[in-house]
Amino acid sequence: MSIDSRTQEVWSALNSVTDPEIDESMASLGFITSVQIQAAKEVYISFRLPTYWCAPNFAFLMASDMRDAVAELPWVGRVTVELLDHFSAVLINRGVALKQDFRDAFPGETDDDLRSIRKKFLGKAFERRQELLMRHLLENGYDPDWITGASLHELISLPLKSEGIGLRNLYVFGRRRIHPDCGAKSLAFTTVDGRPLNSLEFPAYLRKVTSVRRNAEYNGFICRGLLAARNAAA
Repeated sequence: MSIDSRTQEVWSALNSVTDPEIDESMASLGFITSVQIQAAKEVYISFRLPTYWCAPNFAFLMASDMRDAVAELPWVGRVTVELLDHFSAVLINRGVALKQDFRDAFPGETDDDLRSIRKKFLGKAFERRQELLMRHLLENGYDPDWITGASLHELISLPLKSEGIGLRNLYVFGRRRIHPDCGAKSLAFTTVDGRPLNSLEFPAYLRKVTSVRRNAEYNGFICRGLLAARNAAA
């Protein structure tokens, strides 16, 4: 396999890694500054966040996820991830290299670990993706009674067009990460903690998850602007 092919595989793996607060790919956000293949089986990745003061727990989670996503490629022997120009870069880079948990990388400074951080933001991503798919279904003639009563099998079997298929795939992937034991007969749409919805409360619930999606989009807009200004000043 050529270096170019391996580099492309690394970028494909990195496309699956999202900013936890925004639920968008780090690659599409422009956070990743370099991907290099070294000694055929070693991968070096550097990334820069929108500001010097971005939350270290988010940065640690993203760096760890990039390391793990690329390490799954069968030919990769070692992955080095380096956060640039950040006030906690030394601790984060060392902790990720040693495969430490966040609280071990910042001893005495936090009680958080990656699991609690990840769970929180997986839930937000679940709600954001759910809202986008629900609105798409409403626009295409599926009413709240159908949405709140449909099984996962019925949702997956819907004959959707390309936009709907993309939204459904993202949502189903997120739903299975939140509830890995859900089967074909499980309800397609529930709250993040697994409670069923009903058509009477559907409008209020939709407003709630809409606010989650709008907040994520606003944060994404701010991050892009800050990163563009930072890169222009570099």
